[in-house]
Amino acid sequence: MVQATPFLLVLFLALGAHGHTVKKCILTGHWKNDIGSNMTISEVKENGDFTGIYNTSVSTTTKIVPSPLLGSQHLPYLWNQPTFGFTVHWNFSNSISVFTGQCFVDNDGKEVLKTMWLMRSYVGKLEDDWKATRIGYNVFVRQETHEGGKVEFPEEMQ
Repeated sequence: MVQATPFLLVLFLALGAHGHTVKKCILTGHWKNDIGSNMTISEVKENGDFTGIYNTSVSTTTKIVPSPLLGSQHLPYLWNQPTFGFTVHWNFSNSISVFTGQCFVDNDGKEVLKTMWLMRSYVGKLEDDWKATRIGYNVFVRQETHEGGKVEFPEEMQ
């Protein structure tokens, strides 16, 4: 019986560990953040690259239009809660933002994106450089259930 104990222990741990797997967090889909901005991320390719559309709810201009985003994440098949980054080229201003973050699954099984961003705005002279970069953070939550398919963009956003 003493020789069987290590085998049984390993078997018990292997079977018990299956119940503690982490749900996979998937970037593809529609997301909304804590200040009301929303984004749609299309299919994440096998190499981790993705594209999407970002529609901000805040700006210094009144003419806000959806803007393209381009990003990459750690290889989707390797990590359940991957890190990622993306760039947004704002279509309505002379600025660009970069986001970096991680896709988490919370204790209730809901997907959450925790991000930090830098936004660089154009300035006309070196002396104004001090006011050209802003920093912040956002938390995004999924706006629909992921069904594993490619997200289609409306024609006006392509």
